[in-house]
Amino acid sequence: MKELITTFLDYLSVERGLSSNTIVSYRKDLEFYIDFLTRRHIDNLSKITKNDITNFMLAQKDKGISTNSVVRRLAAIRMFHRFLAREKILKNDPSDLIDSPKLWKKIPDTLSLNEVNALLAQPDIRNKQGLRDKAILETLYATGMRVSEAVNLKVDSVNLDIGFLRCIGKGNKERIIPLGTKAISSIKKYLEASRPHLLNPVRNTKALQRQDKISNGVKKKESEFLFLNRFGKKISRQSLWKLVKKYANQARIKKPMRPHILRHSFATHLLERGADLRSVQEMLGHSNISTTQIYTHINKDRLKTIHRMFHPRP
Repeated sequence: MKELITTFLDYLSVERGLSSNTIVSYRKDLEFYIDFLTRRHIDNLSKITKNDITNFMLAQKDKGISTNSVVRRLAAIRMFHRFLAREKILKNDPSDLIDSPKLWKKIPDTLSLNEVNALLAQPDIRNKQGLRDKAILETLYATGMRVSEAVNLKVDSVNLDIGFLRCIGKGNKERIIPLGTKAISSIKKYLEASRPHLLNPVRNTKALQRQDKISNGVKKKESEFLFLNRFGKKISRQSLWKLVKKYANQARIKKPMRPHILRHSFATHLLERGADLRSVQEMLGHSNISTTQIYTHINKDRLKTIHRMFHPRP
């Protein structure tokens, strides 16, 4: 069964062009599924029934797995079985008639404007790492990019003169996102005073002397990625997220910090100030507008709060 999972994931990567992060998620979901079947002595995919898949979903729910995760795992299982049926590895698709659990859409956590301003004010721009961190935070909030998109952002994908960046999102889809003046300013300062040092750091005076002796013909280290770590490599998702949480703690933000919180805040603040839903959908890179509509619920809750506070007969 594990060999078939590998074949299926190769198909998703090569034929469907899904991102490496999606492939990793599907692999984990299917491993949970196969482990569940193995513990029930089901070692042949042809023996799997609709009840087996339903029991897996119920077992996940009993473990406290969120509805979102259960729905995602079911999606992976369905794609897997459809692939096996289409390739005639299995005669039937046992997942075909299974109803998806009703997806309860939890309103995402967001930061207030004051909290965002406090967060963005934390990096110490007197040092090179602070300049980089400031540029990262400003870019995330200015564009609503996913963390995975930000770490893969390339230098030549950012046009600071025009004020746009080119982002490669899920499914290798490209989208163009405007940059605000504060994000542009932070990125410029990072490119001028921080990134060159991160790319080719000079550790001490002796190192500087050795570097002076190197011929001008020796090519310096280069990287196509915009945001670098202290070793001149592309910053990782984990490192980027750690720095966001570090500055949130410094800003004394009490809300639970999750990877998408600046993305959620970006969308919410745009809609609160009158942006149309289609424009926000395009900037977020949502293929379906129903995904973007969750932010309208936040906006409605805010309107209800204002109504209760100021209406004479709330």
